[in-house]
Amino acid sequence: MESNLLDRTPDEVLRTVFEHGDGETYVVKPTDEVIERLVEVAADFEGELPDLRLVAEGRTVRRVMEDFLVASSAADLVADGHLSVRTAADDRLSESVIVTEDSVTAVVSAGSHVAGLSTDDDQFVDDAYDAYSDYWADAEQFRLRTPPISRVRETLAEEMSPAAETDFSTVLASLETAGGNGDGLDEVTVSLLVAAKNEALFYDVSRWGEDVGVASKATFSRMKNELEDTGLIGTEKVPVDVGRPRQRLTITDERLEKASSDRIAAVAKSVLN
Repeated sequence: MESNLLDRTPDEVLRTVFEHGDGETYVVKPTDEVIERLVEVAADFEGELPDLRLVAEGRTVRRVMEDFLVASSAADLVADGHLSVRTAADDRLSESVIVTEDSVTAVVSAGSHVAGLSTDDDQFVDDAYDAYSDYWADAEQFRLRTPPISRVRETLAEEMSPAAETDFSTVLASLETAGGNGDGLDEVTVSLLVAAKNEALFYDVSRWGEDVGVASKATFSRMKNELEDTGLIGTEKVPVDVGRPRQRLTITDERLEKASSDRIAAVAKSVLN
């Protein structure tokens, strides 16, 4: 591997490390951006991934994993055995480095530029690898509460329809973030908008969401009410053989009704803001 990866994007630095990495690869004290890019590059990587072991300060990991796009892809990597995540106190973290069995790479950011400053000196690499192996062993395991995106898509197609899953994936692909809090639509909002576009029953989407681990039925109900209040969606009563009528979700905003799947998020966000 090149000793200095200068004037690169985080993606290029990470991809180079993945291509040359083998066995356990420690990613220590990454920034928010590096964690996000690590997950996306690893999810799209076509070669054989090393065993990625990420350790960061707890608040950093929790903040990044509030974004459903990042967390659900990370959950896929965890489920497939490619990624493990642990946390350590900030005062125990050293500089931002990536350590493999063959190299140590310091990840340095300078404005919009990123450099990977690497060494493959045998003695230094061996000492660093042993030190970070011990460091990893002492760190606390981080439990992702977000379901893997592959499972979300698979169960959505099964529980509602393949068309709903296609719309869901298209809407997610149009988002830069899916964490809510004014930065984007969250996964519950996207699920309800897609369900309304496909005129699914609210009972079905909320049950699916709770079963797969997206959110509780109460959270789905609260968000449905908010979307109804803004006039984006509505409900129609559907009689059933036994029990109270169920609610079919519908699109009630004309702009949203005319929007293609890749424009749903933009239209909804403009209304909600």
